[in-house]
Formats: sequence, C-alpha cells, structure tokens
Amino acid sequence: MFSMKNINSPSKSVDIRNISIKENPKVVVVGAGMGGLVSALILSHAGADVTVLESHADCGGKMRQLWPDASGLGSGAKVFEEVGIDSGPTVLTMKWVFEELFASIGADLDTELELSKLNVLARHAWSADEGAEQLTLYADAAQNQESVGQFAGSAELRRFNQFCQSAKSLYKALEAPIIREASPSAKKLAFSLGPRGLAMLASIGPMRTLWDSLGGYFKDQRLRQLFARYATYCGSSPWSAPATLMLIAQVEMDGVWSVKGGMRSLAKAIEKQCLLKGVRFQYQTSCSLIELKSGAVVGVQTDKGERLSSNAVIFNGDVEALNSGLLGSELQTQMPLQSNKERSLSAVTWSMKCRVNQERFKLDRHNVFFDNNYANEFKDIFVDKKLPTTPTVYICAQERGFSSNNTNSDSFSSNESIFCLVNAPANGDKRTFTKEELRACETATFSLIKRCGLQLEMDPARTIQTLPRDFHQLFPATGGALYGQATHGWMQVFTRSQAKTPIQGLFLAGGSVHPGPGLPMAAMSGRLAGAAAMVHLGLTR
Repeated sequence: MFSMKNINSPSKSVDIRNISIKENPKVVVVGAGMGGLVSALILSHAGADVTVLESHADCGGKMRQLWPDASGLGSGAKVFEEVGIDSGPTVLTMKWVFEELFASIGADLDTELELSKLNVLARHAWSADEGAEQLTLYADAAQNQESVGQFAGSAELRRFNQFCQSAKSLYKALEAPIIREASPSAKKLAFSLGPRGLAMLASIGPMRTLWDSLGGYFKDQRLRQLFARYATYCGSSPWSAPATLMLIAQVEMDGVWSVKGGMRSLAKAIEKQCLLKGVRFQYQTSCSLIELKSGAVVGVQTDKGERLSSNAVIFNGDVEALNSGLLGSELQTQMPLQSNKERSLSAVTWSMKCRVNQERFKLDRHNVFFDNNYANEFKDIFVDKKLPTTPTVYICAQERGFSSNNTNSDSFSSNESIFCLVNAPANGDKRTFTKEELRACETATFSLIKRCGLQLEMDPARTIQTLPRDFHQLFPATGGALYGQATHGWMQVFTRSQAKTPIQGLFLAGGSVHPGPGLPMAAMSGRLAGAAAMVHLGLTR
C-alpha cells in the first residue's frame, strides 16, 4: 500500500459505499509524464489494474532527449548507443520527493539510479562587463560566502545571507501547507503557520512581487536580477510573481543532482517499477474521449478506436486540454469555469552538438547569461507577445560539472552536447514567428553569449531548434506554455486546479495543476492524484 505519511489526506466527500467497484478496480492514466508515471505506480502498488496511454513513443513527457545529427543519420535521428541531449528539465532537485516515492513501494532510489550531487549550482555572467565578473554559486555554503563576497563585497554578502535565511524559513513554513497539501487554502495556511509563521510571512511581504521584494535585500542589481530569475522556473515574470517564490533558492541550495543517462533515466526507472507492478503501457496511443455516465467516468476511447472501461481516470496533461473540449464536450461543460488565466512562458531552444570556445567565461554544467535590460525581456513576452530582444540565456553543458572532467580546458570536442534556452511567449497556437523574427532572436542569443566571453560554433546540420509552436504540438492546448498557467499574484497558488475534480472518478496530475510545475512538483501532483483516486476506489486502509 502507498504510505499516506507526510501527505494530507484528500477530501473524502465521495461516498464510496455507493460506488460498485471490483476488487481490482480499473484505472486509465492519460499521459506518461512525471505525474502520470507516479500516479500509475502508486495505484498499481495499491492493487489497481492500471493502463497508461501515451501519445508519444516513450515515457517522460517534457523529460525528452534529442539526438542532433552526429552520424549522418539525419536531423533528430536517435542513436541508441549514446545519451541524447536533455532538452527539457536538466537537473533533479527535491530528491526527497523521489526517495519517498521509491521507499513507499519497497524500492530504493539510489539503487535504481546513479545520481551525482553537483558542487556548482550555476555560473553567471553579465553583458554589462562583458563577462569579466562572473558569479559561481555552490552547493557548499562556505564556498558561497567566499564567492559572493569576492563578487559583490562584504555588505552585499550580509544581504545575501539575510536573503538565504528568509528563503530557508519560507520553504520550511510552506512545504507542509502548500507543497504536500492536497487542497491548500488561505485558511489552512494561516492555521498551519500560527502567529510566528504568519509574522515571518508578513515580513517577506507575500503580496509584493518577487522583483520588488528582492530590492529590499540587494543593492547590487546583478544579484537582484539573478534571484529574480527564479520566477521563470514557474514560467512567470519577476514583476508579477509573488515574493514567496524566493523559496526556490533554498530548493537549489538543498542540493542539485544530475542523473546518469540523462533525466529520461528517471522516467525510465519509474516506468520499470510500474511494469514490475503489472502496469500496461500503450505508447503512440492518444486518448480521444473520456466517457461519462451520470456525471461519472466510465471509460476512455483511443485514437485507434479502442474503448477501455475504467473506474477512474488520471489525466496527466495540461488542464486546458479538458477545458477546451479536446477530450469531450460533455466533460468540458462539467469542468469548473476557468477565468482568463495567463499562460506561462514558452521557449526557443537549441539542442546542439558543437565546439565550445572559452575566452573569458569558463563553462560549467549550468550557466546563465544576463543582458542589461532585464525588464524589457518580460515586457516583450507577456505584454507584447513577441520574442525578447534582450533575452536571458540558459546553457546546459551536460558533459561538464563533474570532477572527472577538465572543465578548465579551452574546448571540448566538436561533439559536445549543449542545450540552450531563451524564454518566449506561449502563443504557438496563434501565430508563427517569421524567419526575420527567429533570426533576430538567434542573433541576440548568441551575441550575448559571445559578449560574455563564450563562443559556440553552431552547425545548423547538427542542431535541433524547438519553437513555441512545436511545444504546442507536443503538448496540446498549451500554445507552447511549459509550466501551465503563470504564477502571477500571491493568491494564484490557491486557484490552481487540484487533483480532485467535480467529475466523479476524474483526477488531475502534472505541472498545470497543484502544486505546480517542475519535476518534483509534478511528481507530488501524481502522489496527490493517486491518493485521491485511492479514496475514491476504496483502496485506502
């Protein structure tokens, strides 16, 4: 049985005495992303008969790998004897989420996966000084003291320490009433925090924006810019996201891990446990309809004309697919009315095999390059709905960052795996960017990197570019949004869709529902959806 320890039980308003369910209830999970995999594992371990439908050829959802042409097999050809380029999530954080998951079924995460804790969290450079002053953040607190002090001075180091303490206190206070809670509310939050916790929260100013709040900590605008970037981890603008997102700093400082074989290996490890529990996976099979009878789920239909009866359905896709009627007009009418919620960020990405020339910037595994006009980036994306003219650039060099690698060499081989990302508007369903717009974005991206002292010798024949319209095709009804709805406003955490829906037997998992985007959050959503479905199916003890 899946342990309910550390997770608040979902509401038990469903009267399971009135539901006729067999000893091994049938569950269909739509989508084999992180949330779907976790819920499938939990429910199969509890005794359910689980089938997973996935439209793509493999599990993992946004944990995808790409294989740029490195062998004459054509762009995107998959070379199975080598690891592809992680072209979605690139690190594992909140390791405890996955440790608890594996332990709940009698398995061990560290036995199933080879994980390496990274010493360097990220390296940062700014175009204002052409990359002359770089800031490296470390997992080790003592190293951070030296690094930040040398970069910004002793007064700013004191402010950095105050910020870190606030982020730590905030994370500690919000983990239980928000991240682990099935149905968070302001009332529950206030009760959980108590007077002292509420005073701490008030001191941070949850109704202030992240950008505004960071101005109270940092005088050095480079540090303010660096930590404001955490809003983009939730697909949001620092000028609209709540100050509470500063807790992401603590998440990273608690540890960042790489996974041998790439992030896809995490999905495959969970899939393996699912298969051992008897879960059936039907890949390249889409759900075309979720059937309802008297307001309750009774089955699903696939694009191959197959019908699967079910006592419960876990939907692991963007909730907008349900709200827009892609899986049935009857279901659409019974879903809660959605206000005009703002889509989160999309992206333009380059997955490349290329040569790296290091002039002033020494590349590590995770690297961020900032332009001068930070506010302009988010105005372009969220207001003008266009590609940013002054983007922030993220680069993952997944072969670097380990002690066994010589990261101080001027270049690796011409086959080095590089993933490059800039934020973009999620309007891939509404418009196609022109060649001129894409060329301008690419020029701005790689010229920023070059100004900061790093040059990537990109070969178009060995590069796969992904645009918002491509993400929209991969993840329907999103417009290419990679994080569900944007986390704008301090009340947004209470308005995000939750695991339990008004439709009897339908449950939600994934980054577009509570507790939000990112691998650990999506995994937690799968746990919450699985727990809620267990109550519905009478599988709890």
